[in-house]
Amino acid sequence: MESSGHDVYNRGQDIDRALPANNDEAAEKKAQLVEIMPGKGSGQLEKRVLRFLDQKEIKGLYDSIEKNSHNFGRVVVNFRWR
Repeated sequence: MESSGHDVYNRGQDIDRALPANNDEAAEKKAQLVEIMPGKGSGQLEKRVLRFLDQKEIKGLYDSIEKNSHNFGRVVVNFRWR
């Protein structure tokens, strides 16, 4: 039986791998908007997403991040491509 903490750890590793790949795909396609759905849960996965997006080399790629207070578990990134 897996504990929920173990699930979060595994999903966190998945997010750590998926975010750079997602970012690369957005750049390749020049996507203007990317929606990331870490889910509701305890908020730990969303915090990981926000920490990733707050990195200096990533932060320079987008104009804004939207977190909808009515739809927890969803982060929208508005990119700017030159």
